[in-house]
Amino acid sequence: MKKLLSLLMLTAVLMAGQGIQWETDYDAALAKAKTLDRPIFFVFSRHSCKWCRHLEETTFQNAEVIARLNGEFVNVVAYTDDGDFVPGALWSPGTPALWFLDSRGETMFPAIPGAVGAADFLHATDIVLEEYKARRAQRGTP
Repeated sequence: MKKLLSLLMLTAVLMAGQGIQWETDYDAALAKAKTLDRPIFFVFSRHSCKWCRHLEETTFQNAEVIARLNGEFVNVVAYTDDGDFVPGALWSPGTPALWFLDSRGETMFPAIPGAVGAADFLHATDIVLEEYKARRAQRGTP
């Protein structure tokens, strides 16, 4: 058990060194999510947004958050000030807006507005993954 825990911690540290693996092409991310059968984490952001920067410098630097997102989700970021594509249903008047989508691109929950701490974010991903597994079971997918 001790060896397994050490291996998991080492994996988390290595993944943290890489940072979150972001996709910027929504259609490519959607195809990847379908292939991997993973939910999508979509961030609607802006480079000039104070709270977007705060989220990137805190929560998105947390080793456990990085490991969770890279291991369980397909991650997409769209910057409004870069003109990145944002599906109409995910557009928000405020940034950051954090969305969780199923592998078909359908919203699972309303957006989480603003910056959120790592512990709360991880709790949210627990709920999303539980719901995703339940939906997958309803579809008859193992």
